[in-house]
Amino acid sequence: MADKSKKNVFQRIAQTFKEVRQELKKSVWPSKEKLRNTSAVVLAVIVFFAVFLSIISIGGRWALDKADFYDEVEPTATAATEVTAAPVEAVEETVEEVSETEVVEETAAPSESEA
Repeated sequence: MADKSKKNVFQRIAQTFKEVRQELKKSVWPSKEKLRNTSAVVLAVIVFFAVFLSIISIGGRWALDKADFYDEVEPTATAATEVTAAPVEAVEETVEEVSETEVVEETAAPSESEA
């Protein structure tokens, strides 16, 4: 242990990789057949739960639709015009204010330059 503290960073990194490699050699790896079988089981479980959750989702949506859980509210004509008219009026007021200030600035500017 005291030996590691004297090593520089690169030697410690190399030592770590050597130790990892030694540990991986000790591991017992599955055969190709066992790997294939366990992969097939995992994929089958994933497909099963994907189908199962999809059925529950579709069934729940159908049940809520039958119970009129979702209220479809259509906007009325007056509400739609109020929503669209308000921004237009605000823009028109802003344009009028800008026009008035430009007129005031234009009339004031020549008299200041003449003096």
